Amino acid sequence: MDVEEAEAALVESYPHLVRMAYLMLPVSLGRHRRVVTAHALAQGALPRTPRVAESAYALVRQEVLRGALTFGEGWKGRLAVVLPPYVWGLRLHPKAGGTDESALDRALAGLGVAARAAYVLRELEGLDGREARGLLEALGAEEARGAVKAAEGVPQGIAGDGEFDPCTVQARPTDLLRRRQHLKAGLIAAGAVAITGVLIAMLGGAPEPYAAGGSPSGTYGGSYRDPGRLVRAKAAAWKDTGRMDFTAWPARGGRTKDEALLRRALAVWASPGKRVQVSATQGTSKGVPSQEPQLLYAGDVDQAAVVLMYDGMRIVRYAEPHGGDGAAALDFARVDGADVTTAAVVVGRTDGNTRFLTAPWVSEARTRDLLGPGRASQGLHRAADGVTDPVRMPGADSTDGVCGSSWPVLQLKAAARLGDSRPFLLTDLGDLVPVHLTYQAQGSAGPIEATGRNALASWARTACHLGSLAGQGVRSVNNWEYADQQLPEANGTAAWVCTRSDTWRGGGRALALFLPPASSATSPAAPVGQSSSDTGACSGYVPQVLAGVLWKSTAGHWYLLAAGSPDVARIKAADGVSGTATGSTMAVPAEQGARAELTGVLDSGDSLTTLR
Repeated sequence: MDVEEAEAALVESYPHLVRMAYLMLPVSLGRHRRVVTAHALAQGALPRTPRVAESAYALVRQEVLRGALTFGEGWKGRLAVVLPPYVWGLRLHPKAGGTDESALDRALAGLGVAARAAYVLRELEGLDGREARGLLEALGAEEARGAVKAAEGVPQGIAGDGEFDPCTVQARPTDLLRRRQHLKAGLIAAGAVAITGVLIAMLGGAPEPYAAGGSPSGTYGGSYRDPGRLVRAKAAAWKDTGRMDFTAWPARGGRTKDEALLRRALAVWASPGKRVQVSATQGTSKGVPSQEPQLLYAGDVDQAAVVLMYDGMRIVRYAEPHGGDGAAALDFARVDGADVTTAAVVVGRTDGNTRFLTAPWVSEARTRDLLGPGRASQGLHRAADGVTDPVRMPGADSTDGVCGSSWPVLQLKAAARLGDSRPFLLTDLGDLVPVHLTYQAQGSAGPIEATGRNALASWARTACHLGSLAGQGVRSVNNWEYADQQLPEANGTAAWVCTRSDTWRGGGRALALFLPPASSATSPAAPVGQSSSDTGACSGYVPQVLAGVLWKSTAGHWYLLAAGSPDVARIKAADGVSGTATGSTMAVPAEQGARAELTGVLDSGDSLTTLR
């Protein structure tokens, strides 16, 4: 391939090649440095002499990959990469991609450079695993097979979106006052800076502060930025209080006296800068506090310094990478009305693993697999400050990105002195606070902890539906087994379950599930109805539900099945299938593909429709 052919291919595919480079670069560089270095890698892909290659595009793509792999080798590799464009007085970053971008950055941050390259080859280039591995091996990448395997855990279908285009960037000024003040000194020292500046430009420039300048709006005054004013509960406060919530959590961690770290965390909360990724669970304000924050934790977690605070309504997590090189994170989660089961908070996530800070009243921490109801729980080690060892995130090992072969959950036990020492389950759905799981048997007065045999059997078949609740600020999820039904033609007994999720903001959703007899204890339940908006169905306030499903017997005959809550006295089917039944269940013959409208009549005489 002539150099001219390679140049034509590079110019034609330049935005695509820059995007590839951007995604292969370490997230810790920050968006500005990733943008300019990605352009440098793409421009540096132009060969100086004719080369043998399958095509001109394959040649320049290979050189972009080679440059990214070399850059990932550390300082030596970065010095070998062509000098990035230097942008004076501006910070560049692609248009924000929202929660998808944050999720992708978190996933890529936990991968090595070869795994990021494998992800790019599969996601942007459409190569299969074998093709990606062969190309990486040809470039001398170490552990190419493992890199391809690791890349399978990264969310698919995001990187190709135009929102992640480092060729379409936004520009913001750097610190104008600081530049003006230091301009004179910079000119005087220009001779010395000329040499040092080459290396600084090559490596991306000095990072700017995480907190933005200016005064924040609202009631958060300058005094609240003083670490000395942080509220700190006593270590034994939880033993003598009428409120088992975050007000009883003491300040823990190895850096609770690090005033510089705490001051940065408070300043970023007041006014986050451009290098801070801010997120909040649905319905949670990202604003400043209206009262003095309480310190819950300050310490080092894996490769970051983490600060947890509480302002009476929200948990706030600030995390910055060690050395200050890369993006910081500021996360908000609403937790008003927390109780004894609100007993863990996420302090860090790395490579599909999560560490939690447990409540001071937790006397025992274990893990168990919801998809292994017959297996015993396993002990979970906690450090002296209450931080757990890493716990695998649900779905982290899934090849299809949905559920996988396991669903790890926390099994915690409160101190016996609190009166109820039964263990309870919490599951990580991607928010700062894990979700409390409960179970309600047919005919029972209300939900109980989901640690009994029947509860675990129910959750083993319904756990995979929890993934649809990720990132929605869910507080608790209850599995209510509201009906059992003898199936036609002696096909056994089916169970009907309503999975009710309640959020911290007060609303809730309901999902009706059908559980026919199955050979596997983890055979997924079939969703047969769900609410499209907040509803009281299946709650303690509105304990009613009605759902139906078209079902085929082992003999090949089709039936319309329906089941309602115990207070349903009569069920009627119309519009496609006709039938009436007395009681809370119904089974009538039907044709394959038939559709029907179901209505129920309650003992009170009120009517009931299916979830919608």
